[in-house]
Amino acid sequence: MIDNLDEIDPNSLGPILYRPKDDVDTLLADFAQDIAQQGVRIGGIVQRHSRRANGTHVMLANDVATGQEISISQPLGSGAMSCNLDTNGLAEAAAVVSQALRKKIDLLVINKFAKQEAAGRGLRAEFVDAITRGDQS
Repeated sequence: MIDNLDEIDPNSLGPILYRPKDDVDTLLADFAQDIAQQGVRIGGIVQRHSRRANGTHVMLANDVATGQEISISQPLGSGAMSCNLDTNGLAEAAAVVSQALRKKIDLLVINKFAKQEAAGRGLRAEFVDAITRGDQS
């Protein structure tokens, strides 16, 4: 946990600011792809949305270093009203972020899953780990 906020280098964090009408997932994925093509050693995940052949919506977490797609949505049926986030898939995505933190990378990219992090789940531990490591990774 972060004991002293003064120890965090604000230059080691970089939020992406966006408007509600912006497609932030595509913006972040495109940024990660562009910077990787410039030779920056990058790690982490970005979220993507897709449709299956049957028309159902699928959420994916893409490993920015390898391109591996991790399904983070579960099929709930056509009448379902609850969130279809698959916590097992999200845990797999968290493992990708943790693994990236152990490698020598120049930039870590992490997509947020706001409701999950606000509830103390999601990628909250990985965010804290990344912030507290600073330039150590």
